[in-house]
Amino acid sequence: MNLSKKWKLYVLHHSHTDIGYTERQEKLKRYHVDFIQQAIDILTEIENGKRSEWEGFRWVCENYWQVENFLENSSEENIACFERYVQAGLIDISLNYLNMTELVDNDVLNHKLAQGRSYADSLAVPLDSAMTADINGFSWGYADALANNGIENLFSCIHTHHGMFPVEKKHHGFWWEGPSGERVLTWVSDHYHMGNELCLVPKHGITYLLEDRFNPKAAVADFEVAEERIFKYIEKLDNDADYDYDFVPLMVSGMSTDNGAPNGQILERIKKWNDLHGEQIEIEMITLNHFFEILREEMNELPVYRGDWNDWWADGIGSTPAVVKHYKDAQRKYHIGKQLAPDFVAADKKYLDEVEYELALYAEHTWGYSSSVTEPWETLVNDLDFRKSSYAIRANQLASLKLDEILAAKGEVTIRPDREKLFKVINPQATTRTDSVRLYIEHWEDVEGVGVDILLQNIEVVDEATGKVLPSQVREIARAKEVEVVLELAALEERILRVRLKKELTKEPYRYLAVDKVNDVMYDGWQEGLRVNAHQVETAYYSMVFDETKGIVSMTDKQDGGSLLRDNLEYAPFVGIYERTPTEPDAWEVRHTMGRNRKKINTNRYVSKLRNIKVSERGEVSATIVFTYELEGTQMYEIHMKVYRDTPKIDVTLRLHKDSVWDPENLYISFPFTTGGAEELYFDKTGCLVRPGVDQLPGTNQEFYLLQEGAAYVGAGKSVILALKDTPLLVLGDLEHHLIELAGQGGVEKNKEPLYVWAMNNFWETNFKVDLAGFYEFRYTLSTLQTNQADVAIDACKSYNQGFLSMYV
Repeated sequence: MNLSKKWKLYVLHHSHTDIGYTERQEKLKRYHVDFIQQAIDILTEIENGKRSEWEGFRWVCENYWQVENFLENSSEENIACFERYVQAGLIDISLNYLNMTELVDNDVLNHKLAQGRSYADSLAVPLDSAMTADINGFSWGYADALANNGIENLFSCIHTHHGMFPVEKKHHGFWWEGPSGERVLTWVSDHYHMGNELCLVPKHGITYLLEDRFNPKAAVADFEVAEERIFKYIEKLDNDADYDYDFVPLMVSGMSTDNGAPNGQILERIKKWNDLHGEQIEIEMITLNHFFEILREEMNELPVYRGDWNDWWADGIGSTPAVVKHYKDAQRKYHIGKQLAPDFVAADKKYLDEVEYELALYAEHTWGYSSSVTEPWETLVNDLDFRKSSYAIRANQLASLKLDEILAAKGEVTIRPDREKLFKVINPQATTRTDSVRLYIEHWEDVEGVGVDILLQNIEVVDEATGKVLPSQVREIARAKEVEVVLELAALEERILRVRLKKELTKEPYRYLAVDKVNDVMYDGWQEGLRVNAHQVETAYYSMVFDETKGIVSMTDKQDGGSLLRDNLEYAPFVGIYERTPTEPDAWEVRHTMGRNRKKINTNRYVSKLRNIKVSERGEVSATIVFTYELEGTQMYEIHMKVYRDTPKIDVTLRLHKDSVWDPENLYISFPFTTGGAEELYFDKTGCLVRPGVDQLPGTNQEFYLLQEGAAYVGAGKSVILALKDTPLLVLGDLEHHLIELAGQGGVEKNKEPLYVWAMNNFWETNFKVDLAGFYEFRYTLSTLQTNQADVAIDACKSYNQGFLSMYV
């Protein structure tokens, strides 16, 4: 074969970490410890002259998690041997902690990266590179997190199934500039098993990535396959006028599987190749850091890209919505604890190590066992799902216990007979806020000797310091009376409230106009500060009109008279859109060919049908309107919209009973809001604020996004915020099957497209949880702020999600 120059094929040998995809999570932890030991044993045998044919062997630990486990589970002698080989450049450590989703928050991400950085520094070895495999992107803040932890290079092995390379090509380098302006040298490589596909591993080569005349199941001499494939692969690069190098790096595993062991036989294949074809294409096994040393010496001026590398595989979280909700609650408690008692939490290193480990492990990219869709009944499928969930559950337990400690130190007491009804309310935020808070009186308690069963209209809430009576509202919940109050608290302020009997007992006012007790005559109830019925709701901040078939058809911001509903809305606010695709020909194949749409042309789409509107509650604090819908794929779809009298806050709760369906499914919720004028949409992603469709690397995903706290439409004089408490996936644009437009292909129009919450899905053909059945409650807060600053608006999302805390004192 005639090539224009001599080529160098650099092979980086590693094991892809996919925790729970091929085996039990705890067993894979043992596997990866042993893989490092196997690499040590190979190098020791080479060093002792027993394996001279494997001379040149190198091993790359794909992430620090592998190393962390090895250090915890190995003898001092083996650790010393490992560190000697690292210092000699024979074993390399990628300083990425794991292959993460954007579910991980910025604190945990930075702390886990810092652990690897600290260990590398202790070895006095210039380790400054990270590699990732399988995942299809990273939050823009990831670039800053790497740079902040002294990681100067990023090697990405993208798996393009249902995904795509940035800048619409592979085998290229660029400077990835983070929001702060720090830059990371980034190389986008091929699939992490491409070395296996080129048959660099004897007897462990062909799988599914390449299509040519060789049948993976045929008895073909694999060196013959290697010759044809490697020459074709290099020839393609040789003919690419845009490729400036005479070398190319590829990852290889010891066998064609995730979580594979090291394999010294690769060196036998490399030696045989070099003896026959080394004058045209020389193959060498090197380490990750060595590759970047070569690249930095050889590279010309590289392009600089700023923006989000939005992950194509972030949507896995939609297949486990109940556990993700539990995880988000754990994150909130973890952060609240650090906000309320930073020194106390920082001093408890054991707690931080444990809770951050569990938070990181749940956010790792593997979402289930490899046959979870095709064999959902399998014991191992369900066992691994329980284990995955346990990371979120354990994180929630740890964060809850720590928060309990902190609140106890602030005076929280347990239940006791005849207690005074005193409550401490705390603002955990570093800003002054007005918000609601709930106080709870147990079902067996009394207030000043009066039983709770007759308290609904006859108690009041008093600020203990000032004696001021605060507007309050009482409702019955399971096992308690819930007393809701709205108040303003300064940054980190703590205030004592007392629940007491009113001096004069209140009688239920007359609300009916005739003996039929039907309230259907227009009257002006505005003297109470709130107008609400099955056709409208109005407060000092908002005015809404309802239609008996469409739901909310008008929503006006009374501060400026502008509409909060976008002109081109297709679905009314909070309407459910359910998609179901026929399983043809089978559960695997129908999903395998869905691509980046996450659906097919023949996908059936159903829109929820409104069946009833009723006012379930009204009082001094708020009014709640319940919209009851029918929706395919569900037994119940109810929207409970609580509109507050004295603060521009709307709480929305979706109560859902989902059917069990094996077909591919999606459930979206319409959020068609706007400031009413010129605006930009901002998302809160890990470590950064992003304008979707604007602040993105060219060629990246702009179909859906995984957020941390919420989204904000930021206008010239005000912002509309959407706080996402439980379901952090958002979708932009048309729900219909369409040709995918990548970032940079259509200007900034994506930023202006309709917005949906993507509450759940099970479309993937492997390792998603296929059964979405069950009862769910998903919560959101909608609000308007008089600000044109995106960071202020997004911080309000976090504040609403955390809320005020209350406790018995």
